[in-house]
Amino acid sequence: MGRLEGQHVLVTGGGRGIGAAIVEMALAEGARATIFDIDIAPGRDLVAALGAEGRVHLAEVDIRKAAQIAAGHAAAVAAFGPVTALVNNAGRNSYADPVAMTEAEWEDVFDVDLKSAWLCARAVLPAMIEARKGAILNIASVHADHTFKGYFPYAAAKSGLVGLTRSLALEMGPHQIRVNALSPGWTETAMVAEYLAMCPPDMRERVLDTHPMGRIASPAEIANCAVFMISDEASFVTGANWRVDGGLGARFAG
Repeated sequence: MGRLEGQHVLVTGGGRGIGAAIVEMALAEGARATIFDIDIAPGRDLVAALGAEGRVHLAEVDIRKAAQIAAGHAAAVAAFGPVTALVNNAGRNSYADPVAMTEAEWEDVFDVDLKSAWLCARAVLPAMIEARKGAILNIASVHADHTFKGYFPYAAAKSGLVGLTRSLALEMGPHQIRVNALSPGWTETAMVAEYLAMCPPDMRERVLDTHPMGRIASPAEIANCAVFMISDEASFVTGANWRVDGGLGARFAG
C-alpha cells in the first residue's frame, strides 16, 4: 500500500468500468484523483460509494475538445496540484462497415480513442517536464495486435494509440517521463456487456472457451497492472505495451 502516496492521478473516463477500478486502486495506494468524463454522474456515484469526498476532483470534460481539456486540467491543478500521472482510459467501441461508414463517424472514433490521448498528454506534459518526473499510461486493447471481424475501425485506432505511446516515450525519455500502454483483453465492463447483448445468446460461452484460463478479467485485475505501471515500481519501464489478456493472445487460432 502507498505506492502512489502524494501523487495526483488524472483518469479519463474514470467514472465506470476499468477507469473506475483504476481510480479506486489509486486512492487505496495514497493518491488523489481527477476524473475527466463527459458524464460525471457515474463519477459522483463512485466518489459516494468509496467515501472519497475531498480526494477526487470531478471535471465534466469532452476529451475531443482541447479547450475543455485545458479548462478541466486547470481546475484539477487548482484542486490538487500538478498532475503526476495521466491514465488515458476513455474510449469507445466501433462496429462499422468500412464502405458505409461516414467520415464524421470515422473521425469521432479516432477523436475519442486516439486524438484525445495526445490532447490530454499535451496538457499535463509541461509540468511533468519541469519536474523531470511523470507517467502516462494509455489504455489500448488486444485489438492493437490482433482483431476480429466487425470491429472496424477500432483496431486501427488502438494500434495508433500504441504507436503514439512509443513515439511519446522516445520524446519524453530525456525528461525522465515514462509513457506506456496497457492492452486489456476481455473484461467484465458495461462496454463488454453492451457488445455481448448484440450477439447470439451463446457468444459468452464461445468467448470463455477461447481463453486459456476459462474466464475473462475483472476491472480490478486490469487496475492492478495500471497502478503498477504508473508507480515508481515500474521506474525503468517506458515505451512498452503490456498485454493483459489472460493468455488469449498466446493461443493459436486453430
